Amino acid sequence: MDSTINPTEILEFTKELASEAGSIIISYFQGQFGVESKDSAPNGIDIVTDADKASERFILSQIRKSFPSHDIMTEETSLERSGSRFLWIVDPLDGTVNFSHSYPQFCVSIALMEHGAIKLGVVFDPVRQEMFWASDGEGAYLNGSPVHVTQSGNLYRCIVGTGFPYDKARSMTNNLREFCAVTLKTQGIRRSGSAALDLAWVTCGRLDGFWELKLKPWDFAAGMLLVQEAGGKVTNRRGRKMKISSQSIVATNSFIHSELLDILSSVE
Repeated sequence: MDSTINPTEILEFTKELASEAGSIIISYFQGQFGVESKDSAPNGIDIVTDADKASERFILSQIRKSFPSHDIMTEETSLERSGSRFLWIVDPLDGTVNFSHSYPQFCVSIALMEHGAIKLGVVFDPVRQEMFWASDGEGAYLNGSPVHVTQSGNLYRCIVGTGFPYDKARSMTNNLREFCAVTLKTQGIRRSGSAALDLAWVTCGRLDGFWELKLKPWDFAAGMLLVQEAGGKVTNRRGRKMKISSQSIVATNSFIHSELLDILSSVE
């Protein structure tokens, strides 16, 4: 990072930011909030809530205050570009549909890139009060304790996570064929509704792997670093190097990576 930025201090800043944003989300979760559709299609399911907006306003205000020259990319607002070598990638509430139904599986996800490389990632689950974080080259942690991916190499004994795109009813690229194929080759599949949390759960061994299609940078930026720092492997669905512009992701403990890729490619 920039020599003027202390890596430890900026990590602590990010963790505190995620924690406070999580508190804002929980305050809405326990009360009343509005829900709006972002999808112009009939019966569109892509939504935003008052909690998303409040969390984002808070996060943006704190980053702008502390790092006014940094670029910011968030889910709910346009990319703020000033030419900085630093880019914050923020999902103020990942798992909005879950949240809107009082289903307690959602999180705050914040990553910081420098010159196109992810340098730190934080995923905070405000329901369980679980803070996942990682810094480039420093390992991955859950509430202060080091975490690692699983060691299982037998896909039939693994559980993996996945998700479906918002346009699943209108597009053939909806992950349904992939879901069916992987189901027959694993011990089980879990669909939580939060890609960031799924990636965090690969990090600490609750899942052996995760894949999804049609993702955005804020869905996976922090979680991708978490998995890598926990000893896992992350590529796109074709096995190529993961980029922030990638729209698919396969993240595993590394031992089942090739086999999972093969299954996914068999149904393309």
